[in-house]
Amino acid sequence: MEYKFLNQINFPDDLRKFKIDELEDIAEELRVKTIDAVSKTGGHLGAGLGVIELTIALHYIFDTPKDKLIWDVGHQAYPHKILTGRKQKIETLRQEDGLYGFVKRSESEYDTFGTAHSSTSISAGLGIKIAQELKKDNSKVICVIGDGALSAGMAYEALNNAGAMNKELIVILNDNEMSIDQPVGAMSSYLSKLLSSRSYSNIRLLIKKLSSRFPESFQKTLHRAEEFSKGFVSGGTLFEELGFFYLGPIDGHNFNHLIPILTNIKNNIIHKPIFLHVITKKGKGYKPAEDSSDKFHGVNKFNIKTGHSLSSSNKQTFSEIFGKTLENEALQDEKIVGITAAMASGTGLNSFSKKFPQRFFDVGIAEQHAVTMAAGLATEGFKPFVAIYSTFLQRAYDQIVHDVAIQKLPVRFAIDRAGQVGADGPTHAGSYDISFLNSLPNFIIMAASDENELIRMIKTSLLINDRPSSFRFPRGSGLGVSEEINLNPLEIGKGKIVKEGNKIAIINFGARLEACKEAIDILKNNNVFPTLVDARFVKPLDTNLLNQILDNHEYIVTIEEGSIGGFSSAILNYVHNLKVTSTKSVIKNIIFPDKFVEHNTPENQYKAIGMDSHSIVKKVLSFDNSDIIPLHNFKKNN
Repeated sequence: MEYKFLNQINFPDDLRKFKIDELEDIAEELRVKTIDAVSKTGGHLGAGLGVIELTIALHYIFDTPKDKLIWDVGHQAYPHKILTGRKQKIETLRQEDGLYGFVKRSESEYDTFGTAHSSTSISAGLGIKIAQELKKDNSKVICVIGDGALSAGMAYEALNNAGAMNKELIVILNDNEMSIDQPVGAMSSYLSKLLSSRSYSNIRLLIKKLSSRFPESFQKTLHRAEEFSKGFVSGGTLFEELGFFYLGPIDGHNFNHLIPILTNIKNNIIHKPIFLHVITKKGKGYKPAEDSSDKFHGVNKFNIKTGHSLSSSNKQTFSEIFGKTLENEALQDEKIVGITAAMASGTGLNSFSKKFPQRFFDVGIAEQHAVTMAAGLATEGFKPFVAIYSTFLQRAYDQIVHDVAIQKLPVRFAIDRAGQVGADGPTHAGSYDISFLNSLPNFIIMAASDENELIRMIKTSLLINDRPSSFRFPRGSGLGVSEEINLNPLEIGKGKIVKEGNKIAIINFGARLEACKEAIDILKNNNVFPTLVDARFVKPLDTNLLNQILDNHEYIVTIEEGSIGGFSSAILNYVHNLKVTSTKSVIKNIIFPDKFVEHNTPENQYKAIGMDSHSIVKKVLSFDNSDIIPLHNFKKNN
């Protein structure tokens, strides 16, 4: 497509040179450009398509980057990237050394605050607004937050604080899911333009001045009547009670609504925080996205004409296997309950939710609430499974400690997306759950090396009724389920020897077992025959197996998909403090480095951090021992 208008726009200053009646054409080109880019890279498409007009209007009216624009989560930020100097690089989205899939401060001065987790924008915006006031800076701060992100408690904490402090913060609710009773069209738009206008604000101020001459009781009556009538018309009573001046709802795809209202908001003369409620349609302008059940939230590379993914696999993902296994177990056990935080599809629980609607709870973006609710269920004898991505479970750490671990409640944590996750980068990597759970008393912690082990760990967790337990598993698929293998529950705290060897032992915890097997095949060609162990548990450690390994091997390599403080730390702590007999074994650990790993393919990420098969070989051959073949001489498998 020839981009008549978009080719002339590199930065928002260029955008502001166009006439208002040309913005529709710019929006059409921006929509096509966004679809084209994501079709080649994959990413979050639906959210961005839903805010095309809003993105243009914000950069058109406000003086960005001087005025600070904050996108909550960042799923919707691709059009923003195109308009702010990154148009030529948009097809590098989520690729190695390319544009980040979310908002990143180091990437552009237009990216005011880094986001990828939800519900942070209003808190960050309030902090920036306070800083501006301290610096005598009168720039605007605009926070754009979706209806899903607004469901999180942190967002309401920030709204409450901003309202109480009466800071001139601008919050825009991008509402693409909620059912709104009020009409969205000419009348609501007219009312919002009226309510945001200088004339209406002046009338309000005049009424306040006049009412001050009346008795206090009458003043209060007038104020209540005014606020109630405005709330009744606009639907904003809740936000008014939080101290915001509410406007909306308005059509977020209509420039005739957006431009005058945003102009009025920019010229805020009421000197209080403003809340603008904008109705948009996720996936707007692209029929496959509009018709999709998840509105093309997250997609792989796809065919633009059909909307069909270009990458397909017949293998079930770990998440799907988790969901199916839990579903099968729930047929036999009516006490099983599934809980997730706005990730029913991502965690494989969609089918479970349909089969057991009374025993499934999607609490929205509220991980803290999910964990404590599960704790409450556990006190009544139910068996709650809390399915949350590792990176999002971080948000509920206090609840895990205070509400679950201290009380020894049998909540089961299904920790999805463990380890590196590829193109979503460091904000979504599952790097820390082993470490932060390992520090807690009363926990049983497992990691699945493959799909069969995952099934067995789910069954195992059902037998743990005196304390919390967790099992972690990676994104995507592995080798698949082997039907002929016995999938009974595991013995608590027991690992297994996968392959007997001598002198050197590789102890794996988690989903790098196949890489370890490949490494052993390479080492075998060089007459090096390590023992391979699948630890399965970090808590409790299999100390009997560990003692056996320590007694019979001179060199040990541990490997886990996590940061310091996890499995390897547990082994080192045991060896240093608890083992009665001294060991002469030399131990080296392969863990995530002390840095955030940038977005890339998972394969390249694991290679970069030394967890691919050849890196494991190098680690084994790095021991200072003449009996081990020198590193520079080892043969690689083809």
